[in-house]
Amino acid sequence: MTEKKNNFGWLLILGLVAIYLVEVAALQGWKLWKDATSPAEPNSNQHIVISIVPGSCFSDVASELKKDGLIKSTLAFRILATLKGDLNKIQAGEYNLSPSMPPSTILNILTRGKIFEHVIIIPEGYNIFQIARLLAHAGLVSRKKFLALCHDKPFLQSLGLKENCAEGYLFPDTYYFAKGVSAKEIISTMVNTFWHVWHKEKFDKRAKELGLTVHEVVTLASMVEKEAVLPRERPIIASVFWNRLKKHMLLQSDPTVYYGLWTISIWRRGRLHIWDLRRDTPYNTYIHKGLPPGPIANPGIGSIRAVLYPAHTDYLYFVSRNNGSHCFSRTLAEHNRAVYKYQIEKQRPPIRHKKGKKTTAHTVKKDNGSANATKQNKSVQAK
Repeated sequence: MTEKKNNFGWLLILGLVAIYLVEVAALQGWKLWKDATSPAEPNSNQHIVISIVPGSCFSDVASELKKDGLIKSTLAFRILATLKGDLNKIQAGEYNLSPSMPPSTILNILTRGKIFEHVIIIPEGYNIFQIARLLAHAGLVSRKKFLALCHDKPFLQSLGLKENCAEGYLFPDTYYFAKGVSAKEIISTMVNTFWHVWHKEKFDKRAKELGLTVHEVVTLASMVEKEAVLPRERPIIASVFWNRLKKHMLLQSDPTVYYGLWTISIWRRGRLHIWDLRRDTPYNTYIHKGLPPGPIANPGIGSIRAVLYPAHTDYLYFVSRNNGSHCFSRTLAEHNRAVYKYQIEKQRPPIRHKKGKKTTAHTVKKDNGSANATKQNKSVQAK
């Protein structure tokens, strides 16, 4: 009888232990299930960009996610991946994740390769040097490598370009590039966008009607892009350049001088100096007649259209009104009066007489007859 009682006692203890273990296992399983299905921080607005390098194992990835607060448990994440058959499917790349995402969503993003793409906005009028700096700042490509490829003639020929440089053909637009993208892919995408727009807008047909090459159109369009502030003035500015070309006049455009300085690694900020206008670079249209040897920036669709469909005017000069607009003139005398009105008179400091009456000095510095004078925002003239 005593022996039966002892056996019953042991069975009871074992039963209680078993029940306890089952409860512990159930609680642990419930916790793992919760960790595997619930966001680390449901109400978080934070976004974290993580980078998974090629060859990373699942444990390393899970540990990184846990460290960044994106998942609660590496074990739960591993179990989830095992059950879904995704343990060996995580792809390398950059990912934009949030603690508010459920682990299943994070796993889906990592295994489907939904990599984070950098938004790269190329403004109208940016040149290759500025684009290279922008891309390098975003951590996408080396500035030096990008610029080298912009002058790689065999590569450019593969993109349908006959020129020695990609300047002018990196179409201004909004692009999406993932980390790891090559400089070749970036340049190819931008040049292909240019060709798409060129043919879609039937610019090729219009250029043929005018007897112009693509290079001539893009070169002049880049000058219009750098000179114009207001879109409505682009066709008028284009007409000024066309009129001067027909009369075999020097174009005398400041942006070409700036670009010439860029090509010899002189980074001028603000106003040009008088000696800059005399510096003999191939792009200096104060010295060399006709168009510069190539584009000085990457023009947008508006400036290309302005060159192909210029306004019908007999203007030969323009000067900034210092508000984004320009005053256009037909003769040098008109232009000099405009320069005095909008530049010299406005910028000259007032003279105070003995009685306190303010007036303005009347000495006029005669303009040299250039196409433009004192361009606001994009270029500033020093006449």
